Parts: sequence; C-alpha cells; structure tokens
Amino acid sequence: MTGSLSYDVAVIGAGPAGLAAAVSAAVGLKTTVVDAYGAGGSAPATPVIHNYPGFLDGVSGAELTRRIYEQAQRLGASFALTNPAVGFSTGRGAHTVTLADGTAISAQVLVIATGMAYRTLGVASVDKLTGSGVTYADAVAEPASLAGQEVFIVGSTATAAQAALDLAKHASNVTVVVRAGSMDASVPAELAKEVDRTRNIRVRVNTQVVEGFGEGRLEGVRLRHRVSGTIEAARTRALFVMTGADPNTEWLKGSMQRDDEGYLVTGTELWRNGQWPQDWPVERVPLLLETSVPRVFAAGDVRRGAVRRVTSAILEGMLAITLARHALREHAQRAVGAPS
Repeated sequence: MTGSLSYDVAVIGAGPAGLAAAVSAAVGLKTTVVDAYGAGGSAPATPVIHNYPGFLDGVSGAELTRRIYEQAQRLGASFALTNPAVGFSTGRGAHTVTLADGTAISAQVLVIATGMAYRTLGVASVDKLTGSGVTYADAVAEPASLAGQEVFIVGSTATAAQAALDLAKHASNVTVVVRAGSMDASVPAELAKEVDRTRNIRVRVNTQVVEGFGEGRLEGVRLRHRVSGTIEAARTRALFVMTGADPNTEWLKGSMQRDDEGYLVTGTELWRNGQWPQDWPVERVPLLLETSVPRVFAAGDVRRGAVRRVTSAILEGMLAITLARHALREHAQRAVGAPS
C-alpha cells in the first residue's frame, strides 16, 4: 500500500473505539482504518465482558471486536493493518496521515483511537499469560468475579491501592507487590491507612514478580525479595499489573495539544488561560471529543479523561462519528460560502 489515498473519514487505531467508529462512519462515508498491529487492540485480552448490551451471558473481548471488525468490512470500510501512522499534517481543507510504508492518507475527518500501551514487567513468562490470569489494567472491572480467590497486584500507586481495597471485599486475600521500600508517595495518606488496616490485604515491599507459571493459564508466581534475594512461590490465578501506561501519541507530538502524560486533550478541556488553542481557526467551541485541530477527534484510551473500559471505548468511537458528521456538514457549508 503506497501512494496517496483520499477518504471522507480516516480512523487511526483498530481497537474497540476505532472499530466502532469505522462501523458508524462506513454507512455513507468513504472510510479507512489504520493500525500498527491487527484489529482488536488490547480488547482480546479481556476474557469476559458482562455488561455489553445484547449478550446475556457476557462476551469475550476477542469475540466482540471480531464481530465489529467483520461488520465494518461488510459495510465497506477498508483496513490498512500492521502499517503504523508515523506523521500528521493538515492543510487545504484536509488532514493527511503518513504511514510507515510511505502511503499518504488524506481525509476530511480523522478519528484518533490509537489507545495506550500498558507498561509491562518485562518478564516473558508473565507476559505470555496476558488474558489468561494476567491482566494489565488501571482498575479491576469486576472484582466480585474473583470472590474467594488469592489475588496479586503489582503496583505502588493510588490506583493499585484502590484496586486492592475493591478486591479485598470479595477475594480471600490480596497481596500487593511493591518493588520499592514503600508505597508511592502520591498515595493519599488516608488511602494508605485504609489499605494497612484491611485484614486481608498484605503489602510486600522490596519485592518483585520474577516468574509466572501455569499450563496455558496462570497458576502461580515466583517472588524475589530485592534485599535478601530470597525467592518464593505463591499460588494465584489472578495477577493484576498496575505499573502505568503510555498513550500512543508520540507521532502526534507538536501537532495537537496533549497533556503532560501525552494523552490528547479534547472538548472544553482545551480552554486554558481564558482562551481556546492559539491556532483554533473556526468561530465555534471545540466539540465534545474534538482535539485542538478542527475535525480531528479522539476516542477511547488515547483521550485524556477517558473511562478505560471496552464498552466506553465503543460508545466514544460511535459518538466521535456523530460529531464528525456535524463537523463535515459545517466544513462543507463554509467551503460553499468561501469566496471564489
């Protein structure tokens, strides 16, 4: 895939948000979807989603995204997979995304849905069990599903502390593995006290997970004490790694407004110091999911303030196209009214 291609809508990212945007856009708009990897994003690692409408017994993230991917294809959306976006520019009424193979995709509207990458432990035996007992996350979606189990969390932030408290209401025991000598200083004192006085939560400091074991599914972990060097094994079928994440927006650096962590800023959050972005060229406020570049929208985990759930990402992807259609109509009207 090389050369220059033109579309009404280009969706960058084929996770839940991007796929949902593609389904919504493909009805009436020439649509393409680009992703650095394959379709589905991180959703296939979600074993069961219990709260997605229409699935009484729940549905796996892999099954749900497969269905949406096939639906988008059937509706006419094209896909350029394993071909990451590496550059962005805007001008002459359209936006252009450059792909790694040199292809230039031009579109009237962009939806950025590139998600984020969770920071891994760098332990191969743990990473290979992702989705089979090992979960990279910043919250526990359904703590009640782990009732009576031994659960491990790797992380030292407020996110990990809150997850421990949520899990402790259902799990038999929760072990928080902290590499440093204490929980992070950013953890509010009251939250730290609550963790400390919760009977079935144990915080293991100066400790790291060095191995995960199990045949096709996590059955336990090996822990190493960083001071004594002692290694011990512990049985568990649930390990949550909460060591943070990085949004996939480096290729947009300098092109649109990001927060200090790199997440795309959208909507009313673009209002800073009593004004909209300096280069905002239209006589209206940014739409709900619109970035600092008009007609470029962000959906899903890549967006600052997003709710990091598969269902929420899908809703944002669909909403982004509803807003995009409004922006397209406005853009067309402005073009008609422009002096010749």
